[in-house]
Amino acid sequence: MAKKLLVTLCGLLAAAALFAIMGLTFVDVLGRKFLGGSVPGSLELTELLMVVVIFTSLPLVALSGEHVVFDSLDRWLPPGLLHLQRGLMELFCALSLAGVAWLMWVKAGQLSEYGDTTAQLKLPLGVFVYVMSVLLAVAALAHGLVLLQQRGGAEDSGA
Repeated sequence: MAKKLLVTLCGLLAAAALFAIMGLTFVDVLGRKFLGGSVPGSLELTELLMVVVIFTSLPLVALSGEHVVFDSLDRWLPPGLLHLQRGLMELFCALSLAGVAWLMWVKAGQLSEYGDTTAQLKLPLGVFVYVMSVLLAVAALAHGLVLLQQRGGAEDSGA
């Protein structure tokens, strides 16, 4: 149930951000072509929306097992060792992402404290880095969930 809700929420956020990028680009091009000017801050908005697309996709990739893997030796490894290897990699990914999430949270606090903003639209950068941190933590939890499913024998990696 939680997995389905997470997949739905992350998928909707990624889709909405991608649709917003598409709409913004369309309006920006029309503005440049017919009105002689682009949408103010369109590059900044596109960059920030790309952050949303990328970071909401991380939990989706983790839950579906669609990340990049090097599996050239898998056919020669015994099933028990292969299962152990997959478990260790899920644990490594979960811990790594949790560590990066913590570092990003600290950085977001610094950016907020300093009052850093985007160059043109003056949007607060700390807010976006907090969102990145939370989504990294969600991706870490997703890897943890996959690890727990794997330990329980339910190796269903499909979403």
